[in-house]
Amino acid sequence: MRSSYDPAEVELLLKDITGLVEPLPARVREEKIQSGTHYCEMLPLEYKPSPRYMEAYYRALDSYAQATADAVALLAERLYQRKGPKLVLVSLARAGIPIGILLRRYLLATHQVAVKHYAISIIRGRGIDRNAMDHILARHAPDSLQFVDGWTGKGAILGQLREALADYPAVDASLGVLADPANLTALCGTHEDILIPSSCLNATVTGLLSRTFLRGDLIGPQDFHGAAYYGALAEEDLSKQFLDRISACFAPSLQAGDATPTGPKGIEVVEAVAACYGIGDINLIKPGIGEATRVLLRRLPWKIIVNPAFDGGDALGHLRQLAAEKQVPWEPSQVPLGNYKVCGLIKTLSDL
Repeated sequence: MRSSYDPAEVELLLKDITGLVEPLPARVREEKIQSGTHYCEMLPLEYKPSPRYMEAYYRALDSYAQATADAVALLAERLYQRKGPKLVLVSLARAGIPIGILLRRYLLATHQVAVKHYAISIIRGRGIDRNAMDHILARHAPDSLQFVDGWTGKGAILGQLREALADYPAVDASLGVLADPANLTALCGTHEDILIPSSCLNATVTGLLSRTFLRGDLIGPQDFHGAAYYGALAEEDLSKQFLDRISACFAPSLQAGDATPTGPKGIEVVEAVAACYGIGDINLIKPGIGEATRVLLRRLPWKIIVNPAFDGGDALGHLRQLAAEKQVPWEPSQVPLGNYKVCGLIKTLSDL
């Protein structure tokens, strides 16, 4: 699989489907998704950032590079305490890939251990890439594997991971994330809904890779799940710059203390939002900075609701810019959002 990442930092267990699938605009994808087509059977047309949005991205990077680096360090220390030098990182493509690379860089710089790092696909409702799992387990002990991702939204992928790994009882089903505002895991850098700058962009900050793809006409029984390489965006690629910027902020002296989740679970917040706003399907509720960003980049949002305590802060600047460009209403939330700073809401096309 092609990418703009250094192959020494990640082995991508993905099938290259570049040029075989026509990316679709958000409106077309939304119609298909709401008509029953699974999102993994399509590729989204990549959002072309405006100059003002890129300004917001660079402000976010300047403001949150240190917080992101600290979360990487704390998560890396927790993972290393659990597994030591036998650790094998398995990041969930594509948002998890830069996180896995940063964890690997931190462990190399701080513990002088070059851990192996793979990236594989897991898809909500379709499960984990079993061929990729078989590839890894043919090379590493099951108890050495550690899955990592960027953040928890509602926790759907964590649930999907636990369900998928029921078939692999010797494999650790925990998921390490930088930010866990859903209060689901102690394997995190923080329970705050921090802005991870890589969530602000799509392929141009994730190695020029598309999101993962699974459709029977292109992905055979022996294939890895697919992804496309957006080589036409090479001049706009910021993947290495993002990694280098965060890596430069590492502080190896941080001590990883107790991170036991406290407070409301994310699903409790989501259910309250659903009841308040009359949304019958919780899959149409996307809580947290990372998920709300994805809604604005890939879907057709109904509105963005904001935790009033954080409205006006730098962490939401890129979201405000996107919402303004796409003319999506921006409102204070009518219900408490717990640890989440923001939440994206999608309604059915008939309601829109």
